[in-house]
Amino acid sequence: MSPVTAPPASQSQPLVDGDMLAAIDLGSNSYHMVVARYTLGQLRIVDRLRETVRMAEGLDARGGLVTEVRQRALQCLARFGQRIRDIPPHRVRAVATNSVRRLAAPQAFLMPAETALGHAIEVVAGREEARLVYLGVAHAQPPKAGHRRLVIDIGGGSTECIIGRGFESLERESMQLGAVASTMRYFGSGRLSRRKWRDALIEASVEFQQFAATYRSLGWQEAIGASGTNKAIGDICAAMKLTKGAVTAAALPVVRDQLLRAGHIDDIKLPGLSADRRPIIAGGLLVLEAAFGSLDLERMAVSKAALREGVLYDMLGRAGDQDPRDASVDALVQRYGMDRAQALRVEATAGRLFDQVATAWALTPDDRVMLSWAAQLHELGLTIAHSHYQVHGAYILAQSDIAGFSRQEQQFLAALVRAHRRKVPKAVFEAVPDRLLPAARRLSALLRLAVLLHRGHESPDIPGLDAAARDDALELQLPARYLEERPLLQADLAGEPAETAALGIALRFSQRATGTV
Repeated sequence: MSPVTAPPASQSQPLVDGDMLAAIDLGSNSYHMVVARYTLGQLRIVDRLRETVRMAEGLDARGGLVTEVRQRALQCLARFGQRIRDIPPHRVRAVATNSVRRLAAPQAFLMPAETALGHAIEVVAGREEARLVYLGVAHAQPPKAGHRRLVIDIGGGSTECIIGRGFESLERESMQLGAVASTMRYFGSGRLSRRKWRDALIEASVEFQQFAATYRSLGWQEAIGASGTNKAIGDICAAMKLTKGAVTAAALPVVRDQLLRAGHIDDIKLPGLSADRRPIIAGGLLVLEAAFGSLDLERMAVSKAALREGVLYDMLGRAGDQDPRDASVDALVQRYGMDRAQALRVEATAGRLFDQVATAWALTPDDRVMLSWAAQLHELGLTIAHSHYQVHGAYILAQSDIAGFSRQEQQFLAALVRAHRRKVPKAVFEAVPDRLLPAARRLSALLRLAVLLHRGHESPDIPGLDAAARDDALELQLPARYLEERPLLQADLAGEPAETAALGIALRFSQRATGTV
C-alpha cells in the first residue's frame, strides 16, 4: 500500500493585491478595529477606529452584563460594521477576550453582537490572546535574530505575559488582572492610600509569582509593553521627564507616589494622562508595578501594536501556507501517538464525500477545513482508553489550549469528534453557536460515514463511492460487489441511519449493480 499523504487542511483563498482585511478586538476596556490593504505581500494600515466601551465595568457577580454597557457595546459594533460593510466575510476577523470569556451566557451577548457587526465573533482563550498579542508586536517591531523578548499586555480585564523568539511565542500566560478589573477590585470606592496600594500590590504580585521563576530562568534580551495602559504610562513618564517614553523601575515609584497624592481616583492629575484613561489608570499602574517587581524588570519599551495587529497577521498566515492551526493539529497527532495513516484515510474519504454534497448542503471551504482537522483528530482519545474514546478526545479538544484556535472552533471540533461514533448525545452541540449548528450536524454525518468505511483500515480508494444530499437527507451509493465482500461493513451501515437520525439527517444507502473492486 502506498503512503497516504494530504495537503495542509487550511489551504484557503490566497490574497491578491488590493484585498482589504479588517481585525476587530472586543477588549474589556476599549473596542478596536484596524483595516488594512494587502499590497505587494505587505499589509498597509488604511484606517483605525477605537471606542471606549468599558465592558469589564458592566460585569456583575453572576456573569451578567448590565444593560447600559451592553447597549454601548452593540452601538459601537454597529458603527464598526458600517465601516467594513464591503469587506468579504472571510477577510474579517473579530475576537472577543476576557470580559466575554467571563459571561455566564456568552451567546446571549454574541448573537446580537454578531448581528450588529455583521460578522462572526470568535472568543479566544487567554493563552491564544497572548499568542496573537506577541505576533502583533513582533511584526510591528521585528526582533533581532536569536533574541528572546518579554511582551506584557495589560488589557482591561486580563494581563498577558509572553516570552517569544522571532515570530514564535515560547511561553504564554494570562492572568485575571487588568486595568479596569483591578481598579474596580482594589479601588472600587475611588479612595487611594498607601496602605491600600501596598496590600493590593502584594495580592497582584502573587499572580505573577506563579510563573516568574520559569520566565526569569528562560530570560530575555528586551521587554516590550503592548496596548493602551502601557502606552499611557509611558506617556506619563515622558511628560514627567522621567524617560523618553519607556517605563523604568526608577520611574514607576515616582508616578505611583504622584498618583497616590490625589487621594481619590476622580482627583488624579498626572501629566500626559488622557481623561478617558484616568478612571482606570490606578489598576493599570498597580499591575505594571507588580510585573516589574516579580520579573525583576529594569526597563520596558512601549509598542503601539497589540492584539488587533496580531489578528491581521494571523489572517495573512491563514491565507498563505503558515496557518498555526495546521501546526497545532499536527502537534496533537504526534503528542498523542495517533495512527496518522488511518487518520489520513478517513480524511481523504471525508473530503471526497464533502466535495459531492457541499453545494447541496451550502457548505463552505472553512467547513471542509474543520472536517479535515476532525478526521485527523478523531482517534485522539485512544491514548486514554479505547472504551468511549470519542468522549475522551472531545474533552481534550474542548478543554486544551490549542494555538491558533478560538473557543468556538475548539468546541466545533470537539462536537464532531464526540459525535463520530456510537450514539449521538442530545447535548453534543450545546456549546456550538447557532449559526454553526447546520454545518456541525452535516459534517458529523460525513465524518461518521468516513470512519465506518475505514473501520478495516483499508485503502482510501473506495471504488464507486457516491454521495448526494438534499435538504436534511443524505444518500450513499456503493457497488454491490464491494459490499458483498465486506459483511462487517454491511452490518455497520445497516445500523447507521438510526444513529444519524439523531443529527436530524435522514440517511439511506443504495447499491450499484455494476462496478469492480
